[in-house]
Amino acid sequence: MAREQELQKYWKQNLKYIAMLLSIWFTVSYLFGIVFVDQLDKIKFFGFPLGFWFANQGAEVIFCLLIIAYVRLMNKLDRKYDVFED
Repeated sequence: MAREQELQKYWKQNLKYIAMLLSIWFTVSYLFGIVFVDQLDKIKFFGFPLGFWFANQGAEVIFCLLIIAYVRLMNKLDRKYDVFED
């Protein structure tokens, strides 16, 4: 029974991580790349308008960083709840 409760806590934490990372990805790819692009284009980033950068490259860069963050968070969570693989 205790192990089942631990696994439920593990799953809830996993869902929190997923929701957090997906909300960051949504913000970067949709809001920054589409909705707020005109406002962000007033800011230059490496010589390019920031909105243009998010729409063309930033979303992919952030997505890759979020994958790395998810792997690290899940490895830590797996070890905490003793469900890691060797």
